[in-house]
Amino acid sequence: MTDMPPSQPNDPRAGQQPFGQQPNGQQPYNQQPNGQPPYGHQGQPSVPPMRPEDEKLWATLIHLGGILFWIVPALVGYLVLKDRGPFIREHTRAALNFQITMAIVLVASGLLSVIIIGAITGFAAGVVIVIFSIIAAVAANRGQYYKYPLTFEFIKN
Repeated sequence: MTDMPPSQPNDPRAGQQPFGQQPNGQQPYNQQPNGQPPYGHQGQPSVPPMRPEDEKLWATLIHLGGILFWIVPALVGYLVLKDRGPFIREHTRAALNFQITMAIVLVASGLLSVIIIGAITGFAAGVVIVIFSIIAAVAANRGQYYKYPLTFEFIKN
């Protein structure tokens, strides 16, 4: 017996193969013989490394972006650029750790703002963010590695 009923003269399924079978032994779409993945799909997509000038530029922008946009440039930079080279990976990791530490300090300052000490520590944290981010951006632009002081290591190598 066959899997399909006999076709009728005006049947739109006439001449079609049963579901999942390809005519003439063809491979299904997006599959290669012998279980090989299709061309260009060999696991993780390979990302080309950045040129040193581009690494320095992006590291500088990520450090300076932390002044205006807090944790967002460091987080996006780390997630997108960390596989593009060791220099950019280290700078984005350092910037992200610093911004997470300063976010914790600012939240604690906000909670302590009920008493005067919260306003003082919040202002001090803002000054620290500006000064250390500028120092880190200058170091990145020179092609030097920089480790922020007063920073907890939330993200390690």
